[in-house]
Amino acid sequence: MTTETFEFQVEARQLLQLMIHSVYSNKDVFLRELVSNASDALDKLRLEKLRDDSLDADVSDLHIEIDVDKEARTLTVRDNGIGMSYDEVGQLIGTIANSGTATFLKELREAQDAANAEGLIGQFGVGFYSGFMVADEVTLVTRRAGEGQGTRWTSRGESTYTLEKVDDAPQGTSVMLHLKPADPENQLHDYTSPWTIKQIVKRYSDFITWPIRMVPEAADGEDAPEPETLNSMKALWARSRDEVSDDEYHELYKHISHDWREPLETIRLQAEGTFEYQALLFVPSHAPHDLFTRDFKRGVQLYVKRVFIMDDCEALLPPYLRFVKGVVDAQDLSLNVSREILQQDRHIRMMQRRLTKKVLSTIKEIKTKDADRYATFWREFGTALKEGLVTDSENRDAILAVASFATTHAEDEPTTLAQYVERMKDGQDDIYYITGESRQSIENSPHMEAFRDKGIEVLLLTDAVDEVWVDAVGEYEGKKLRSVAKGEIDLDGEKDEKAEGEREKQAEDYAGLLGWMREQLDEDIKEVRLSARLTVSPACVVSDAHDLTPALENMYRAMGQEVPRTKRILELNPGHPLVKNLNEAYKEREDRSGLVESAELLHTLAVLAEGGQPKDPARFVKLVADRLERTL
Repeated sequence: MTTETFEFQVEARQLLQLMIHSVYSNKDVFLRELVSNASDALDKLRLEKLRDDSLDADVSDLHIEIDVDKEARTLTVRDNGIGMSYDEVGQLIGTIANSGTATFLKELREAQDAANAEGLIGQFGVGFYSGFMVADEVTLVTRRAGEGQGTRWTSRGESTYTLEKVDDAPQGTSVMLHLKPADPENQLHDYTSPWTIKQIVKRYSDFITWPIRMVPEAADGEDAPEPETLNSMKALWARSRDEVSDDEYHELYKHISHDWREPLETIRLQAEGTFEYQALLFVPSHAPHDLFTRDFKRGVQLYVKRVFIMDDCEALLPPYLRFVKGVVDAQDLSLNVSREILQQDRHIRMMQRRLTKKVLSTIKEIKTKDADRYATFWREFGTALKEGLVTDSENRDAILAVASFATTHAEDEPTTLAQYVERMKDGQDDIYYITGESRQSIENSPHMEAFRDKGIEVLLLTDAVDEVWVDAVGEYEGKKLRSVAKGEIDLDGEKDEKAEGEREKQAEDYAGLLGWMREQLDEDIKEVRLSARLTVSPACVVSDAHDLTPALENMYRAMGQEVPRTKRILELNPGHPLVKNLNEAYKEREDRSGLVESAELLHTLAVLAEGGQPKDPARFVKLVADRLERTL
């Protein structure tokens, strides 16, 4: 057969170099990755055969086999699973088919320690390449179930690899590693040692549901012994808690999630009665790189009576808990269940409801008992969890109970809504918040001036989802959630007749200017009024109480939704010299054409102050330059 030589994709070549130069602190994990890939291939074949009985594939003895040859110094991991076609080998081996590859390599280089590097490699699903840590050459032979021809892939982990079609390949995949010499000082063990292989399998892969077999060494003059099964194949979720160590749970998590770091929390659940199922769920300690991408694979593994059915069963947990990994094993579902059927199944909905409540109650327990672990959880997954405030009204109170937010009360300590309410000033009826891109930008916003002046606490919300959930929730314990950048704000509390009289006098004094500016800026604003929220800045723009904010408008447009442009309100600070002088000039001049540019500049400055953009940047720059020129 013709052998073709190909260049590695640039990113794949960079990754190989990182692998070969010992990114991993523990080189033993190469075997875990190869066994994990083999287990996935067996799962996929059984599932495909279940769905298509006409598939020409032998599923009578699905297993993983490890074979060592001390003389040739090779180690082979072989499975009789789904296998790959020639095209699939070309697509999957030799390239990194992942939109986040560049991000991955950047994060990998910046990883602070080897453990973080291993976690990244697992997340990006490129564990196959770990074989090059222990091997000078890797040969992969595979044949897809149902096809007649196989494929051989060979590489020394340098710049090229070869592909060749072969006729005698068995069903499944075998990976042969031509091992480097043992080097104990660099954690490179003798992987032709049966004892070493057994120890690694027992440590990392004991729970794999398929038999992992190895033929023991034969004594001189004796026939080859029968293969020995190295793993117990016991489902951890079916065993009682006192029979399973934390390390065993953690290895199952790593196998399921391809994240090599320890999980933050392990959650067990066993439901009995009319509908029985067992669940073993894990909360990761780090958010995956693609958590907020459209292609993120969410859901937990679904088993029925210990038979693997589905890898990413989305129906078992709501989207805002998509970071949770684990296994659910149901006793009363059909083995032939499909994703479409799951969406409609009453039992599945019951399971989702129960699992969701269990995860949220576990998070609440973490928050109550372990501040450091809660801080880690909220930093990594708080943004995703807040999506549930919009989509899951049934569990909204439970989510609010574990949610925390940045606040002006303390720079480093987030607060809960309950804590905010406890600290509210006498006479304060509302919970105030402000949204924006960063804490620094919104703390310096003109909208915050009166609140800072009066010492009123404000929640500082900087995630995109914050623009949405505050409207969906509306209130907390009878206290309305109010944006400091929407509607009219009155922080004076009890009516002060003197202050009231001063405001009435100002309103009368500025009435002409306000009406005139409203006419001049009609294209951009719907009202000009005096402000009760400004103490330093000359002006600000605010949204009406029930209008969409500019950020929310932009969000909907980015999602492809047509949103009509909303005119906003311009508020002026009657105590600011610029506004005072503008009012005096308005009253003194009969020809006010020269003031139009001043009104325009004042409005644009207000837009810039809240982080917006000028409608016409070139015109704004020209107006400012002209004004500067006149002052020199």
